[in-house]
Amino acid sequence: MLGAKLYLAQRLTALLMAPFVVIHLAVMIYAVRGGLDAAEILGRTQGSLWWGSFYGLFVVAVSIHAAIGLRVIVFEYLKLSGVALEALMWFVGVVLLLLGMRAVFAVVG
Repeated sequence: MLGAKLYLAQRLTALLMAPFVVIHLAVMIYAVRGGLDAAEILGRTQGSLWWGSFYGLFVVAVSIHAAIGLRVIVFEYLKLSGVALEALMWFVGVVLLLLGMRAVFAVVG
């Protein structure tokens, strides 16, 4: 049952991430081709609730997706299972979430 829920969660986060990736890449290409440098981009994103929400949701989806994917890899290659596997993957997911949110706050905050 847990396997099915994790499978579904990973597929749902993949569906969420697809448009985020496309929008992110399109904006970056537009910004670079428009001649904007990093300081100008940061100047436009500072204090933006929209960009903060966009990248915040992106980070949440990536953190969940990556932790579930790494869980499968760790289980298959390191043969870790049970409580140790769950604890490690929760740790990985939380660390990814915290690091990602730190980056979002640096860009938007």
